[in-house]
Amino acid sequence: MNHIDFFKLQAKNLHRDYKTKKTISAENGKSYLEYEPKFFDIDAIFEDYEIDNEDFSLMSAQHLVAKMLRLNKWSDLINATKPQLELAKLKFINQNKIPLVEWDIQVAGVEREHDMVFDPNDELDYYKYCLSHYDESVIFSPTYLLDKSLAEMTDNESDEPRKVYDPETSVKITSLPLSEADRAEFVEMANGVFDYVIERMEPLHPEPTRKLWDAEGFVDNLLNEEMLPIDREQLWTMFEHFLIGHVANLAAQADEMITKMN
Repeated sequence: MNHIDFFKLQAKNLHRDYKTKKTISAENGKSYLEYEPKFFDIDAIFEDYEIDNEDFSLMSAQHLVAKMLRLNKWSDLINATKPQLELAKLKFINQNKIPLVEWDIQVAGVEREHDMVFDPNDELDYYKYCLSHYDESVIFSPTYLLDKSLAEMTDNESDEPRKVYDPETSVKITSLPLSEADRAEFVEMANGVFDYVIERMEPLHPEPTRKLWDAEGFVDNLLNEEMLPIDREQLWTMFEHFLIGHVANLAAQADEMITKMN
């Protein structure tokens, strides 16, 4: 799994955890939200980052993953250089060993003491050095990562063969029209991929291009009976593949509109 796909997965897992929310009615007549997360400590993350738990989309999850890594937005993460991405992944995986905030403090201290600024390669090397000297008896708590998430990341980093996609056991879409729940999920997924593609593409007129985007129409027109059955987990890759051309067309339309207006 490459670095960007890794962070896409973390955003998806974070959003999946959010969708486990349920409203609990208390004896005093008030209600509160409760989660049953598998990957992240949702309550801690939402409290620390002051997240609106009533409106948290996949795009919001992507943005939050970037913020956890001290970046301003998702596009800063996916447009990062190779050493920056490698460092970001190591920091994310090992935050129970070297907390994200503690690392920022340590780097700032070293830079101040030696009157220098780390470049991405040097900071990556320094992080690997610190990680290699980590005291295994020390576990920082709390960490945002739950045991399942840590185990999954450890498995991904091991030398074990990668799990092979099995078309016989994968969950598939077998009929159209999509169910209401599936359609809503795919529209949200399409919006997330659109945001990723447009940030990478950097069209000349991004805002007019965004206004032309119709996620529901895209999803409704993408699938047809001849494509069925289709694996649900492959839709992310499929969306990205088709959206590159689609966004390019929208950008061209936006350019033409602006030209006519001027």
